[in-house]
Amino acid sequence: MYTDSLLRLLNVAFYIYSRTFSNVLFGVEVSIMRRNTVTLIKYAICSTALIASGLFLLHSIHWMKIHPKSLSQDEVKLEPGQPNPNLIKVFEEILDKTRPVVEKKDWHDYKAIEAEQAQQGPGEQGKAFVLSGDEIDKKNELYRNNGFNALASDKISLQRAIKDIRHPDCLQKKYQKFLPTASFIIPFHNEHLSTLLRSVYSILNRAPKELVTEVILTDDHSTKDECKQPLDDYVKEHFTNVKVVRAEKREGLIRTRLLGAKHATGEVLIFLDSHIECNINFLPPLLEPIAANYRTVVCPFIDVIDYENFEYRAQDEGARGAFDWELYYKRLPLLEESKKNPAEPFANPVMAGGLFAISKDWFWELGGYDPGLDIWGGEQYELSFKIWQCGGTMVDAPCSRIGHIYRKFAPFPNPGVGDFVGRNYKRVAEVWMDEYAEYVYNHRAYYRNIDPGDLTEQKAIRQKLNCKPFSWYMAEVAFDLPKFYPPVEPPPLAEGEIRNTGTNLCIDTKYKGGNERFKLETCSKEEGGRGEQQFEFSWHKDIRPKNRKICFDVSQSNPKSPVILFDCHGMQGNQRFKYRVEAQQIFHPISGLCLDCDPETKEIYMNPCDPKSKTQQWQFEKPDLEALKKDYASPADR
Repeated sequence: MYTDSLLRLLNVAFYIYSRTFSNVLFGVEVSIMRRNTVTLIKYAICSTALIASGLFLLHSIHWMKIHPKSLSQDEVKLEPGQPNPNLIKVFEEILDKTRPVVEKKDWHDYKAIEAEQAQQGPGEQGKAFVLSGDEIDKKNELYRNNGFNALASDKISLQRAIKDIRHPDCLQKKYQKFLPTASFIIPFHNEHLSTLLRSVYSILNRAPKELVTEVILTDDHSTKDECKQPLDDYVKEHFTNVKVVRAEKREGLIRTRLLGAKHATGEVLIFLDSHIECNINFLPPLLEPIAANYRTVVCPFIDVIDYENFEYRAQDEGARGAFDWELYYKRLPLLEESKKNPAEPFANPVMAGGLFAISKDWFWELGGYDPGLDIWGGEQYELSFKIWQCGGTMVDAPCSRIGHIYRKFAPFPNPGVGDFVGRNYKRVAEVWMDEYAEYVYNHRAYYRNIDPGDLTEQKAIRQKLNCKPFSWYMAEVAFDLPKFYPPVEPPPLAEGEIRNTGTNLCIDTKYKGGNERFKLETCSKEEGGRGEQQFEFSWHKDIRPKNRKICFDVSQSNPKSPVILFDCHGMQGNQRFKYRVEAQQIFHPISGLCLDCDPETKEIYMNPCDPKSKTQQWQFEKPDLEALKKDYASPADR
């Protein structure tokens, strides 16, 4: 009602104003104007004042929208700092109906893209680079110091081209013409120099120059010589908007990020790791949601740079971040609406942690990272929870893709003392998770006895920002998380040994690791049996060794397809199995095959299902037959 009245008033003013000036310009009814000059001038002055008042009101509305705590609280009884919901609704309606069309542009640098596509050489176009056999000794030495093949990195150009693997819809997208500027913050400790510099070049070469304020390399007290003067010299010689900031002592990842943020002058902070490569046109998709709402945090799609050969490839085509109740990072499947719009940002409950963009103003309003978090661990939960609970939003931008090296192993010790990760998790749980912290303590009982330190300042931030309870977060943001990661885990569908009827032998994974195969062995209950033979057909509908988070995984659909062990992801797919109670077959819906074995070699594999084959008959030691029958009758994705 208020909105329509204001619009009608503005329309009347614009009509009077336009009629007045049209009369003056075209000489129509000049005689009338001469007789009513005073009247017309009054109309003009009044309409001008009215328009000015309307514009002032709209500016005031916009100001109050982004500073909701200053809204009038006279008409509604509100808690201190709580915005008036009635005014908010009116303001939103007015802004929605009067918001001007935002001018957009194509930010692609087609000349640079064409030049990159012509580049040839080792690792170019994101291809794998394989070292020669006579370089193994040097490779191994650098491998030990870095956790990846640093010699391969040295052989590849610092400004190599990588393939554009964005969804085709991204190639057509336009973004706002006026976007905020960005400061890139890259924390590092003893990073291999060529890998660090390639990260910097990928930013500067693939981001619009007018949007990049600076790249801040924040050194967490590195001890490698190449990370000291050689880095300073290279930066001074080759860059104009890159600077190195150094910690006076080892601080750890979290406080090193804070150090870089304190030196940033851009409107948006973009946190990246020190072993990344940004893909084509990665920056505008990160900035546009923030330009629309400064309380929006944006994460790119994270691709994989192979730690062995530096091949650039996709990790997947999107998922939503989540956690289980031991606070391990997990992922949730995309919602159907997001699948229909593969180039559009979608809401993300939890960031992966290392790569994201956030308004500098919003970051510091939130208090930055909790400075009480030590070294690393828990920071992605702390920031994700308070972004959502304190009035912000967080999205993934599918058209912004950045490759990341996942190290094979951590090459240097952490400087923390004791269980700093557990202490960090306790701080996050105590400040942000309310009664849901009890579920964490039920899974990690020893957390109850950890001293989280002084939480006064963090709880004050939560109160000052009038943040919502964690129950709201679980209901509105992570609403389907309990379906995939329930706070109280349901019992398994079956457990114990898995015995093959045709051979009277048992599956034995022998405590093997990821990507390894396993065989049949003498059952533990029989004479001479030993190894790892206790399994769970878990509520995730996967099969895993008891008390381990590694699962049976099948990625092929050919006869004798291998069964390997792979980290449990809870997303079903290659790890989804069903049990046919009557036929005693372990069925794999994705491949359409059944678990089989070779009595001679004791090899385990998948084969076309044959209900008469004894080698395809398997018995669980402790099955819940009704639950197994119900599961087999359900769709494969449940």
